[in-house]
Amino acid sequence: MQKYQSSAYRSYVLGFLTLIYAVNFIDRQLLSILQESIKVDLSLSDTQLGLLTGFAFALFYVLAGIPMARWADRSSRRNVISISIALWSFMTAISGMASNFVQLLLARVGVGVGESGCSPPAHSMISDMYPPEQRATALSFYSVGINIGIMLGFLLGGVINQYFGWRTAFFVVGAPGIIIALVFYFTVSEPDRGWSEKVQVSTDQVPFSAVLDAILKQRFLLHISAGAAMSALAGYALVNWTASYYIRVHQVETAELGVWLAFGVGVFGSIGTFGWGYLCDRYGQKDRRWYAWLPCIAILLAIPLVFVVFTAANPKFGLTVNLLIAAFTTGYLGAALAVFHGAVKPRMRATASALFFLIINIVGLGIGPTLIGAVSDALAGSYGVDSLRYAILIVVPIACIWSASHFLLAGRLMSENSAKA
Repeated sequence: MQKYQSSAYRSYVLGFLTLIYAVNFIDRQLLSILQESIKVDLSLSDTQLGLLTGFAFALFYVLAGIPMARWADRSSRRNVISISIALWSFMTAISGMASNFVQLLLARVGVGVGESGCSPPAHSMISDMYPPEQRATALSFYSVGINIGIMLGFLLGGVINQYFGWRTAFFVVGAPGIIIALVFYFTVSEPDRGWSEKVQVSTDQVPFSAVLDAILKQRFLLHISAGAAMSALAGYALVNWTASYYIRVHQVETAELGVWLAFGVGVFGSIGTFGWGYLCDRYGQKDRRWYAWLPCIAILLAIPLVFVVFTAANPKFGLTVNLLIAAFTTGYLGAALAVFHGAVKPRMRATASALFFLIINIVGLGIGPTLIGAVSDALAGSYGVDSLRYAILIVVPIACIWSASHFLLAGRLMSENSAKA
């Protein structure tokens, strides 16, 4: 397509997709800074909060993700993304009307279904826009939307919640998505499949079984998926529970806390997400195993920081060290996605991304926050408000070590031939 010959237009589309991903994560993560207020207002347990931020959302996100991706692989990815933005934004706005756990749960399910139509088609578009040697960098730039979204979710949610209440926060954050969906639909064109690799792509739909078979035959992809899933478990556990920890244990106000958490995830997290992807493209041209080794290094570096943050007696010191954590917990994203998209055919990519996200979201987003909540409830009788501290210190380091071991195993299997298959 002629428009995509222009690097300026490619940059515009990549930037717009990153903005959409940021909105996706604002709506998704807003609940984590609001959950203490919601817990009091609706009389919820930590396990219920974990379900709202974790498993219930993740289950419907991944269940809807496969059909959404199949739709994107056979039709206009731009249209799928536009419709998805409108749906999740509407469901976020009406979350502010919930009067009990079930109503809020159903609204979160709606957000999950809508958001499932964002990343797989976006990943597919980006891989058609950028060649393999630039792909991890481009996909990492897109993934910075996670950090921007969480940053704005913490910042807006913390301030609005403190001065106007949690219900208003949902209304304010959800409404702009409708406008963004319309602008994206009218200003972005669908890229030709295979454009970046200058290959002719068949218009025939690839069977789902063929996509699954292509992944299962390449064992290093399974270890990349497992490593990413455990990194995601650690990351989501921290993102969803750090605010509650500092509110309960150190009595930090949500407006102040929102600024601390927003700065850490937004600035240091963005640098880390993009930086690790850039390094993978730089060193991966010489040895493809760096696409596994660098995520391994990143997640191991997070472990000592976690212990400092959740054992520090001074909350300001703990929050200062916490600024750095996000630079390491998303270091796997660009690398893992680039490896997946390099290992499958162009018309398989949205579905491959959906399968990848199915694994990391069921394990990471689904189990992570829910497991922390359940362990915290189990320890509450013995440790009181400190139960959340110990739940995090038990679950997160184990997840990081587990993740690193899978990335090491992936590196052992990634010979030059298999990585370029």
